[in-house]
Amino acid sequence: MKIKIYSLLTLVMLMWGLNVSALKVLVDAVDPILLTSVRIFTAGVAVLIACRIMGIFRLPLRNEWLVIFYISIFNVILHHTLVAVGLEKTSGVNAGLILGLMPLVTVMMAVMILRQHVTWIRVFGFLLGFIGVAVTTLTGGEGVAAISIGDFIVFLGVIVQGFSFILISKLKPTFDPRLATGYLLVLGSFFIFLTSLAFGSNLREITYLFDWKIGAVFLFSAILATSFGHMTYNYAIKKVGPAESAVFTNLNTLFAITGAAVFLGEVITINHMIGFLLILSGVFIGTGALEYALKKRGEANNF
Repeated sequence: MKIKIYSLLTLVMLMWGLNVSALKVLVDAVDPILLTSVRIFTAGVAVLIACRIMGIFRLPLRNEWLVIFYISIFNVILHHTLVAVGLEKTSGVNAGLILGLMPLVTVMMAVMILRQHVTWIRVFGFLLGFIGVAVTTLTGGEGVAAISIGDFIVFLGVIVQGFSFILISKLKPTFDPRLATGYLLVLGSFFIFLTSLAFGSNLREITYLFDWKIGAVFLFSAILATSFGHMTYNYAIKKVGPAESAVFTNLNTLFAITGAAVFLGEVITINHMIGFLLILSGVFIGTGALEYALKKRGEANNF
């Protein structure tokens, strides 16, 4: 059973990593906020259709709508909008590395907001992760001046997503999380669309998605990476737990920077490689995956 879950998680991380490059291509063709609303709506509808096929579809109760709306503000509206806008102003490699901090940010917020206990070894992991981002974004040829506004915006997207995970842990909907994901995406997409109109987005740009190349990238991003990816990841957390699932997010960063090099032609520098290794180590230690592995090994040795 676990081999099946691990295989699905690896596939999802591949999709999420390559999705960074896909979004970079899409935001260069369509207004990022308008694009995000259409992509998220498409993904949400796909999730709800899948839930209907699986027999878990139902309408939320009145109090559940409030919970869904509250979580969607951070989990969908702010996160996806900030990442899309940030990607327009930074490289796919940098965005992939910064997004790799998601597990660390989530754990740190759990410590600060939920008052969860954290060991010194995990604190060391936090420091490694942030040093990794600093190496990636601060030590370029222009030094501190090399920081882009896009890097900062993507990092804000990471923060609000981490906060949304805290909200989910405290305000869990009383129905299947896969179904909740569908409603979160659909509801959030409407507010993102209204935001795009407020910023004067040209609705005609949606027609660019009918180009077969751009359209194929869009469908990959919406249906596979966003719809299938989020449903599968939530399913995996329920089956094997957050600690084991978090280990696989390391692959997300690897696939993201690899995809940026292969599909976008971006150059991976020595700073990117050092930053990746530091983030990889920081995520593995900071999320508790190292302690979890050592504990499992100790239990196995006792038998």
